[in-house]
Amino acid sequence: MSARILFLDVGGTLLNERRPRHELYAACAAAHGLAVDPERMRRLMSNAHRALPLYVDGGYRYTDAWFRRFIEQIFCTELGLPEDQLAAVQEQLFAVFEDPATFELARGADELLALLARRDMRVGILSNWSARLPVLLGRLGLAGRFDPVVCSALVGCEKPDPRIFELALRLAGVSADQAIHVGDREDNDGAAAQVGIHTILVGSASNRAPRPPRSGSGERIVRLDDLEALCAYIHALR
Repeated sequence: MSARILFLDVGGTLLNERRPRHELYAACAAAHGLAVDPERMRRLMSNAHRALPLYVDGGYRYTDAWFRRFIEQIFCTELGLPEDQLAAVQEQLFAVFEDPATFELARGADELLALLARRDMRVGILSNWSARLPVLLGRLGLAGRFDPVVCSALVGCEKPDPRIFELALRLAGVSADQAIHVGDREDNDGAAAQVGIHTILVGSASNRAPRPPRSGSGERIVRLDDLEALCAYIHALR
């Protein structure tokens, strides 16, 4: 069957952070009088992410409830932030990651979306992201350009669990062989192939264009703006 929808991952695929996340957290710490270098902050964030369960105070990973505990673990437990300052830090970080200035569209994203629209190809979002993703998309001027928007924090399931891909297919009303998923992480996005979705991985690990498509295969292109190669791949599936 022909491809009817292309799902895009967000972080590292559709959007990139202008500064690494651990640097943004370190800057927030400095603003509240906590001296921590970015590399130590990176380790603290990684440790807290591993230590926290999927559900915190009834909220799935990357919901506000989960992130509030995540920030508390780093800033209060590890860095000694006074408890009465915690709420201010939490709200500051929430604001940073809702701010469109924190992000930039991946090179070629606008052109890709326009090209797919001209070809009547539907585009959805399928991403492990915070519950604030719809707000961010709106502030970036992208509201209404994706249907469905499948966000892990909102649906209570995340990649690489096959269920999130199956949910995306149900919401889009298509079968697996009518869908393409584009993402940057083989461990997460590559799992789309497990349910039979054609998969393209973007990133710098390879400089080759996609090979001729195979059902359930994971192909790699260099960047989202390799439009000629990407669109040729999509055309072959249609």
